[in-house]
Amino acid sequence: MTIRYDGKVAIVTGAGQGLGRSHAIELAKRGAKVVINDLGGGVDGSGGSSEAALAVVAEIEAAGGEAIANGANVAKYDEVEAMVKQAMDQWGRVDILVNNAGILRDKSFAKGELDDFKLVLDVHLMGTVNCTKACWDIMREQGYGRIVVTTSSSGLYGNFGQTNYGSAKMGVIGLMNTLVQEGAKYDIRVNALAPTAGTRMTEGLIPEEAFALLTPETVTPAVLYMVGDDAPNKTIICAGAGAYSVAKIIETDGAWLSPEEQTPEGIAANWEAITSPEGEKQPQAGFEQTVKFSGKAMEGLGLNNS
Repeated sequence: MTIRYDGKVAIVTGAGQGLGRSHAIELAKRGAKVVINDLGGGVDGSGGSSEAALAVVAEIEAAGGEAIANGANVAKYDEVEAMVKQAMDQWGRVDILVNNAGILRDKSFAKGELDDFKLVLDVHLMGTVNCTKACWDIMREQGYGRIVVTTSSSGLYGNFGQTNYGSAKMGVIGLMNTLVQEGAKYDIRVNALAPTAGTRMTEGLIPEEAFALLTPETVTPAVLYMVGDDAPNKTIICAGAGAYSVAKIIETDGAWLSPEEQTPEGIAANWEAITSPEGEKQPQAGFEQTVKFSGKAMEGLGLNNS
């Protein structure tokens, strides 16, 4: 089976360099028409230039593909709307959205400025919200959409000096989890990429030998899989150096405590049972937790109907 995107239109944000460039080029090689969005700023989000996006367009066109450049700042909804309109005017549809654009303002929480914290949230989290919102109704009306949000191990597990980045990257997981439910009947599938790649955002942070292995091109296959017709849904795929895994949010089965035990001391006394991995599950919706807890309480109090 060959995964292709003939007749599909894709928007890739932050596609002038690094991961976004790799995603865009490979989508185009497999038949997609691609909007190359890139503000053209520095790693910290400063400045702006259309040169990088235009260079990627030229590369795609030279290989026989179709692409257009766009310099929208994903943190500004009016610019994002104009970008999506450009795609619609050019090709009449939007099938694939890869939310890749991002910046870094790394500092320990004690030393970081709140303005920097907000800016990182605006680009990573609200930028993803803005681009998805601008495409959402189009995908609903088409009855088809494939969306990728870009998360990070910094959000899933934490990294020193990245409270702002980690908060934004975990935020897109919450966005994905609910969009999956709201998009299901329209065949809109939403997945997350947790990449590890040697790019200008990680240069100097990763040992040189590892950096050479962690090419963007080893991550892109995960994106290509997540935007295909037979894509998964609500899946966090981790990728780097040609290795791939899946991260999951699980919840232990837990334990019901009798009314007299429902104290902090009771929780401490029952901590082993509460945290036991036996019977843990991956909930598919928030209400499952409510159903589980109310069921345990009814059973504990002898209120279940037999």
